[in-house]
Amino acid sequence: MNDHVQSGWCEALYEAKAAELLLYGRALGLSHGESQDVLHETFVALIHRAERPDKPEHYCIRTFRNKALNYRRSLWRRITREWESKRWFEREPGESAVEREAMAALSRLPREQREVIVLKIWHEYTFEEIGEVLQISPNTAAGRYRYGLQKLRHSLNGGTYERDDEPTGDRVALLGATPPFGEA
Repeated sequence: MNDHVQSGWCEALYEAKAAELLLYGRALGLSHGESQDVLHETFVALIHRAERPDKPEHYCIRTFRNKALNYRRSLWRRITREWESKRWFEREPGESAVEREAMAALSRLPREQREVIVLKIWHEYTFEEIGEVLQISPNTAAGRYRYGLQKLRHSLNGGTYERDDEPTGDRVALLGATPPFGEA
């Protein structure tokens, strides 16, 4: 009886979140098949828990993310993923050119921005919830979302995002401190 009650919440969670988790796996850089593997590993782990977590949905997404990131570390899986990198989303016969363009633009975003956009739009998480899942501040989540959307807008309008051409990580600019108020 207890096993049935235990698996009941997992089954309901699977029905509610499986499709969203597959998309999230794609946002993390997994192929569709890899996302399915990680999804099933996640729910096997959830079913084997002794107790239902306090926040099952958050725990599920966090578990999925950790398993997906571990999955990506394998050399052979990385090689397979590189072969599949041209197909970020599975093509549908009824897709419009606009849909394909939007999917391609999303796939070109940095993983951190893509991840936050998927959690915000498809999972309908708040920035605070995204911060909990990703172990970042809500402000960092909001910034990644905002910059990712800006890049998507520029990309879909035929432009490039102005920060894409800036060098990163090589130079550090030191700014003088602002004088205290009243001094000049």
